[in-house]
Amino acid sequence: MALQWSLRILTGTAWLSGAIFALYILAFYLGAAQGGTPELWNETLPDLYSAKRAPGANIGIGLHFALGAVILLLGPVQLISAVRLRWPRLHRWIGWIYAPAAIATGLGGLAFIALRGTVGGPVMSFAFGLYGVLVVLSGVQTIRHAVARRLEVHRAWAIRLFALAIGSWLYRMDYGFWFLFAGKIGHTHEFSGAFDYFMDFWFYLPNLLVAEIAIRARGGAMSAGTKAIAAAVLGGAAAFLLLATYFFTTQMWGPSILWSLGLSA
Repeated sequence: MALQWSLRILTGTAWLSGAIFALYILAFYLGAAQGGTPELWNETLPDLYSAKRAPGANIGIGLHFALGAVILLLGPVQLISAVRLRWPRLHRWIGWIYAPAAIATGLGGLAFIALRGTVGGPVMSFAFGLYGVLVVLSGVQTIRHAVARRLEVHRAWAIRLFALAIGSWLYRMDYGFWFLFAGKIGHTHEFSGAFDYFMDFWFYLPNLLVAEIAIRARGGAMSAGTKAIAAAVLGGAAAFLLLATYFFTTQMWGPSILWSLGLSA
């Protein structure tokens, strides 16, 4: 019971935080593009936008941002059992938006890496490229098993896809907390410091571990002791997300959203 509640709380927290972050993406990144100032993208990560080089890369990363907002909003809805059981048609329709959007997001990021590379050099390019490949793979597998009606396998891949899809959101939160509590130790402007290299992989590989815990919890293939440990891990993740969401909403995402709506000074 504790494990199931931990999963529910984590899912709800992820949706709340992801929804706010999705609104921030739409407000900041798409707002800057619509306003004719896409160079503002570089304030969050250097060299994202360049007017002189590889226009296809700018399109790819813009697609990555726009569809990333879509999958953050829709992903948690797909994990709610009540929606899947009571409104299966809605679940399928959202799925046909969500999974292809995730695949397109991954392909957009891979296009950017192929055309421009990354600010962090070969290590970041490899790590982010692997992330993009895993997102595309999980999206394809989610669709493939749903069409074949292998529903348990489909749900397992859908959980993995969601765990990967929230990576870019966690990446920013992890950096924010590191800068808050540790300054910029291990970070360089070129994203080639020790902490930068660590973060290249940290923002998505632990997510997959949590996803595997969730998948096994659904199947009941856990001892009582393992379930207790899993519940504590998931509960801790939910607590971190709540704290991080409050901090980033009040300090960054909220002000940006209000500014884009013309509601701030």
